[in-house]
Amino acid sequence: MRSTPMGQYYPFFKAYDIRARVPDELDADMARRIGMAFVAELEAKTVVVGRDMRLSSPELAEALIDGLTTAGADVLDIGLAGTEEVYYGVFSQAADGGVMVTASHNPKDYNGLKFVREQAKPISADTGLADIERRVHAGEAQKADAPGARHTLDQRDDYIAFLLAQIKPENYKPLKIVVNPGNGCAGLVVDKLADKLAFEFVRMQFEPDGELPNGVPNPLLIENREATSKAVREAGADFGVAWDGDFDRCFFFDERGEFIEGYYIVGLIAQMLLKMNPGEAIVHDPRLIWNTLDQVEAAGGRAVESKSGHSFMKQVMRESDALYGGEMSAHHYFREFSYADNGHLPWLVLAQLISEAGKGLSTLVEERIAAFPASGEINRRVDDADAVMADMENHYADAAESIEHVDGLSMNFGDWRFNLRMSNTEPVIRLNVEARGDKQLLREKTDELLTRIGGTA
Repeated sequence: MRSTPMGQYYPFFKAYDIRARVPDELDADMARRIGMAFVAELEAKTVVVGRDMRLSSPELAEALIDGLTTAGADVLDIGLAGTEEVYYGVFSQAADGGVMVTASHNPKDYNGLKFVREQAKPISADTGLADIERRVHAGEAQKADAPGARHTLDQRDDYIAFLLAQIKPENYKPLKIVVNPGNGCAGLVVDKLADKLAFEFVRMQFEPDGELPNGVPNPLLIENREATSKAVREAGADFGVAWDGDFDRCFFFDERGEFIEGYYIVGLIAQMLLKMNPGEAIVHDPRLIWNTLDQVEAAGGRAVESKSGHSFMKQVMRESDALYGGEMSAHHYFREFSYADNGHLPWLVLAQLISEAGKGLSTLVEERIAAFPASGEINRRVDDADAVMADMENHYADAAESIEHVDGLSMNFGDWRFNLRMSNTEPVIRLNVEARGDKQLLREKTDELLTRIGGTA
């Protein structure tokens, strides 16, 4: 465990990655130093490097690679890519680690770095990132006697073959799908898949463009959803998919253009994968659970709960050898993908489910919402988050059938439940409420909880 706080020396070192303004905080010199520290910390011999479409990414990637090779590591450069392609390169090439140059959905003047070690295992504050930061600050990394070599790795065709091997393309119907990378890099993979699949793709915001002409690539923002929603309706598409900039998250719209909460996507993917692989374990986070538990049990699987967050999910995935793991935040993890998150397998799996079920995505989702309506995540800014958490537990303890602290506070009352979590970085409470087939009860209890929590939206 780390003994010093993350970001002690450089505030742009976050718990799971680096996110910084360019060039004020992160510039070529810093990227070079981070590359050298990465090699020193991992004693890495081979490192996979990819970059997103941001205007600063080529320069930062060049400097990073210079640092990696100067410290003695060979670099496999996959060029313009997504984070999942770095993951794939690391485990398929048996590399010692990987670095993705990306700021995902941050504003245009930001960039950053995401790190993994062997087998695409995450590197976070507690598993090496704080030590990399310390090494950068101390200038510990040394120039190697023999520098490493840089090699171009053209792996996308192999990656496409890997994706197609995880599903059954022969079961697909000729669907029409709206695809919106938000001017990120997801379209690079979509184009390769299009050559192999009999889908009609309606492309929008498709070209990688670091100018971000359509705003930050973040489909969670309400204002960013309408373009995809409208395109689905106008095209008469079967569903729509939108990604963030480095496409490690994907978001769905049904054939009516309605945005689908990630919670219900988890259950649908679990259902489809268990149909092909019965009896396997499925990992889920504790915020909203009943729909997932119901679908996993109905499909003959075994549900395993994990604290939310990719490092926790991946650890529990490995410990339980789970087939799949999903978070309501639109991160989806797959055992065959070295237990890492992937932004393309989810829509490929859903396309198979829609094809085989003979139902529209709206129907599949509405059935689940009717059975287990949920509030979606509601944030409230409060003066004292710890005090609010303690008050909520004390107030509802006598009525609760069960109380858990896997991730924040979860309280189950039989016909409804809630999860309440504190933000790690700001005085914000995050509330999720769900009920069993009773939307009116859901609304009443959500209003009741929010009144007691207080604060501001």
